Amino acid sequence: MLRGELTAAQIGSKFQVPSSVAARWKNELLDRGAAVFSNNLKQPPLISEAEIEQLHAAIGKLKVENDFLHKASARLRR
Repeated sequence: MLRGELTAAQIGSKFQVPSSVAARWKNELLDRGAAVFSNNLKQPPLISEAEIEQLHAAIGKLKVENDFLHKASARLRR
């Protein structure tokens, strides 16, 4: 659409969305595309360091439980 090769209707049909949505995508890209693709975006992280620590702890606990259950089931199959 940006290059004029396809219309909004053709893009909409290709991606199974209304042509108005395809036209909105084009307008948003033209309006905000430079900011989206720049390296100067100052956005807060999606997840905090504390949440990452909690997730690592949960992963460790689940791994221990999984290893235990795997070994226990192997003994039962013998």
